[in-house]
Amino acid sequence: MIKIEMPKPDLTIVQREQDRSNEEPEIPSIYGFIDFHQIARDKGGIIMFYNKEDELLFVGKARKVRQRVKKHFEDNVSPLKEHRDEVAKIKIFYVDDAMEREIYETYAINKFVAKYNVDKKFTH
Repeated sequence: MIKIEMPKPDLTIVQREQDRSNEEPEIPSIYGFIDFHQIARDKGGIIMFYNKEDELLFVGKARKVRQRVKKHFEDNVSPLKEHRDEVAKIKIFYVDDAMEREIYETYAINKFVAKYNVDKKFTH
């Protein structure tokens, strides 16, 4: 039997309002998120999207995580396009190796029963 363990997330971002008390420039909000700049620009990894009840909505992988996260909020072909309003938290796991990303993505979809992943789902 193969034993897989999810690593701890490298970054978690949540919906939040910007504190403008210190006169910093306004950060445009995308579906309530303003911290996309914290996601590494050139790292690959796994992305897990959660709702307010901490229910896993969708798991994805990417060669460049920041670009992919933003695409999920902008793209017309994203599996999340009808559910963007539900996303309240995003967990990022940096994983450089493409095969490891594939394994972690499939594992997370099935272990934690991602609501909107239809591919790679082996459970009902």
